[in-house]
Amino acid sequence: MTETIELNHWINGEKVSAERPGESLNPSDTREVVARTPDGGEAEVNAAVAAAKAAFTGWSEASPELRSDVLDRAGTLVMERREALGRLLSREEGKTLAEGIGETVRAGRVLKYFAGEALRVHGQNLASVRPDVEIQTYRQAVGVYGLITPWNFPIAIPAWKAAPALAFGNTVVMKPAGPTPATAEALVAILHEAGLPKGVLNMVVGRGRVGQAIVDHPDVDGLSFTGSQGVGAGVAAGAVKRQARVQLEMGGKNPLIVLDDADLDRAVQIALDGSFFATGQRCTASSRLIVQGGIHDRFVAALAERVAALRVGDALDPQTQMGPAVSEDQMETSYRYIEVARGEGGRVVTGGQRLQMEKPGWYVQPTLIADTEADMRINNEEIFGPVASTIRVKDYEEALEIANGVEFGLSAGIVTSSLKHARDFQRRAKAGMTMVNLPTAGVDYHVPFGGSKSSSYGAREQGFAAVEFFTQTKTSYSAG
Repeated sequence: MTETIELNHWINGEKVSAERPGESLNPSDTREVVARTPDGGEAEVNAAVAAAKAAFTGWSEASPELRSDVLDRAGTLVMERREALGRLLSREEGKTLAEGIGETVRAGRVLKYFAGEALRVHGQNLASVRPDVEIQTYRQAVGVYGLITPWNFPIAIPAWKAAPALAFGNTVVMKPAGPTPATAEALVAILHEAGLPKGVLNMVVGRGRVGQAIVDHPDVDGLSFTGSQGVGAGVAAGAVKRQARVQLEMGGKNPLIVLDDADLDRAVQIALDGSFFATGQRCTASSRLIVQGGIHDRFVAALAERVAALRVGDALDPQTQMGPAVSEDQMETSYRYIEVARGEGGRVVTGGQRLQMEKPGWYVQPTLIADTEADMRINNEEIFGPVASTIRVKDYEEALEIANGVEFGLSAGIVTSSLKHARDFQRRAKAGMTMVNLPTAGVDYHVPFGGSKSSSYGAREQGFAAVEFFTQTKTSYSAG
């Protein structure tokens, strides 16, 4: 057993202790309490927002070099501590240690990327239609941002939301996800260690009422949320009601098309990675495998063999290839959808059984379901677990129609050796991101991230696109 962390809020640069009625458990061994957690509410949010508002002028008007240096130092610290942070992440979230360390490195890279972006905020000089008049545009900080972050990437997503907000001179109040607050708190602590001034970054730990208080607060100027559609709709409504900026990422039901001309081994590896790594708990995971008839049976047989061979176990065991689900609710959701698919006529090729493990934990057997139809629930509702279904199609056009036929549109992939079909897919796939001969899950940190339809709302996250959401444009006219 590892020592239990006693978590605090971070308000105005200080750790604020409180009663800790909540617990963050290790999903690999639920006997272990990773952290004891406070349950904040409106009072803590009010204090955090007040601190962020008070700090805004000094932070936004400071030299961008100051903001750059803080983010760069924080990025260095995160990467230097990748082993310890990755271990904490894996204990708290359940992804394998290799995945936990990899995500930690990504967070460090994000911080360093936005350290550079702090110095690259561009404006324009434009000619006026009037003589002797000059026009310039500037980008300026907006104010206080509320960041509501998910549990599936508990250090990377807080980093990719907080880093651009801070780089461009805004201040922040963050609510981390209930299952993984210790990982988020570790990031907040490092940013303060790197020299962040008091009040610039605040964190309130608690349940949904914390998020609601942030959404409703009149001094929160922008909201960035990653989570479910249902909660996201409420965030959007609350933001629009008081004219706050809002950015939502709300999941996917991502298709991977496999055409007859695909390399079979490559297609199987791509599907295995996209559907089952990180326990399928990625909003970009491939949950619908749309396979052309000529390769379908061979693909299903080969993928089923690989899925059945996956070693499920404790996230910290170096032999483990897939860790547990993050919570009992997520575990039960996966098994519930497996039964829904069976009831609809789907054939469980491999998996689908309750696992009996040495340690008590929220383990899900990776599951492949064949013989499904496009209109089944299994192919239209997000599961967020290690469950994938296959749909047999006759040709590329039918595959594309099915791929586009759901309310989500985050990531979409195709495996093919046809340049014609690859290019056509890139143009016509109704998704914010397309992948050709790559898993649908797995994106770079320096380019825009986001989807279409019900997957996303508002400006794109990450990379050079982040400046659109975290700054406002001012147009200035002057006469000689």
